[in-house]
Amino acid sequence: MKIAVCVSHVPDTATKIKINSEGKSIDPIGVTFVVNPYDEYAIEEALKTKEKFGGEVFAISVGGEANKETIRKALAMGADNGILLKDNNERDSFAVAKALAEEIKLIGCELVFMGKQSVDYDNSITGQLTAEMLGYSCITTVVDLEIDNQKVIAEREIEGGREVVESELPVVITAQKGLNEPRYASLKGIMAAKKKVIEEKPAFSVENVSEIIKMYSPPAKNPGRILGTDSSAVPELVRLLREEAKVI
Repeated sequence: MKIAVCVSHVPDTATKIKINSEGKSIDPIGVTFVVNPYDEYAIEEALKTKEKFGGEVFAISVGGEANKETIRKALAMGADNGILLKDNNERDSFAVAKALAEEIKLIGCELVFMGKQSVDYDNSITGQLTAEMLGYSCITTVVDLEIDNQKVIAEREIEGGREVVESELPVVITAQKGLNEPRYASLKGIMAAKKKVIEEKPAFSVENVSEIIKMYSPPAKNPGRILGTDSSAVPELVRLLREEAKVI
């Protein structure tokens, strides 16, 4: 079985983000980049599936040279092959999905894993777009998965609960937190990953269908106020909550 796992190279959520002078993207200076957290669940599930059924796991990423760091993480965890679909330009979800779909089609993967969303743009649509372009079924926000004899049974999160759905291969699965506990890369895996060659290919050329007009930081929060230190401050607090905050 050929299994694809799609990984994104994203800013660490603990990193302080600044907008560049153009106001259309982040300033990468001083920013720590990591593998997209939701993609770690996708990597782990791909590896578990390989261990159960055999086959190969292909870690695929769309982006610049820096994305190799994220691919190496997947290789260190146990992926067999790394592929960088190289493009230094900003791509929207449609353009990323098109590049992924063309490569997955070329490899012939029947099972595709990716995180339910990336933590940079949070669009949550790349998996669905990729599945549509491939003509595959798609199951999103998966928290439990069983695969047996071409049949896929997945439990997924929905608003206010969970649902169980059934499909057949080929399928795209987007992973949610809780699907598994991602393994740590062993020292042996890290050393082996350094020796593996990451195949570089130009990403499939396609125009974006959306454009970032403006990026900006949220307004700073107003400083807190101390109204008093005893019960005498309660009437003023109630007045402010009613007249200023308008929450009561």
